[in-house]
Amino acid sequence: MQPLFSIITVTYNASATVRPTLASVKEQTCRLYEYIVIDGLSTDNTVDIVKEAEIENCVVTSERDRGLYDAMNKGLGLANGDYVIFLNAGDTFHAPNTLEHFAEAIMDNDYPGIVYGQTDIVNARRERIGSRHFTAPETLTLESFSNGMVVCHQAFVVLRKLTNNFDTRYKYSADYEWCIRCLQRSHRNQYLDEVVIDYLNEGVTTNNRWRSLFERFNIMTYYYGFLPTLFRHIKKVIKLLARKS
Repeated sequence: MQPLFSIITVTYNASATVRPTLASVKEQTCRLYEYIVIDGLSTDNTVDIVKEAEIENCVVTSERDRGLYDAMNKGLGLANGDYVIFLNAGDTFHAPNTLEHFAEAIMDNDYPGIVYGQTDIVNARRERIGSRHFTAPETLTLESFSNGMVVCHQAFVVLRKLTNNFDTRYKYSADYEWCIRCLQRSHRNQYLDEVVIDYLNEGVTTNNRWRSLFERFNIMTYYYGFLPTLFRHIKKVIKLLARKS
């Protein structure tokens, strides 16, 4: 039987963070999934931890890759489900019935192109820090992403036939560009009015953050135009300065 969901987790030396992710998948009340773990040839015991979790319908590969998005492309290549979900090591479904709620939203709404929800930020002790800085809109369109990644990638569940590979030319923001392309192909997007993902706050180095923002600006310019993108950023800077003053 073809699974409804392909849940994909990419790992590399993730022994310190992967256990909550595995537990989150295993405890889902909806069993209509396959679980794909793409490991980058970890030198710790990540692969052993995954296998010891004994998650049903789990496929594990461990080999060298050319970075995060190359590994995610490998996951897409193995996926058989109607929908794909990327769940990073350290991130979890918000509740045991989250996948069940996704399934209900899909079947009640005639298989929309994208189903999405809200995201909470948690620390390593799984304590809630707060909501994500972007609140997912009740109505999601292609234009929504002109303001940035308004839906967390992990909370963005996509009909697999609408997807293609991540563009590995982008080292930090290929997920943002991939979501835009999925939105271009989606015939209808369904909002799930609840928190669906707990996102692990690991922090990002300043250097990588600025590189990511630069990539994201270039992606916005490509899809939404240079002047509109520039004006949006100017408005954000003005709002930030006003808030600080």
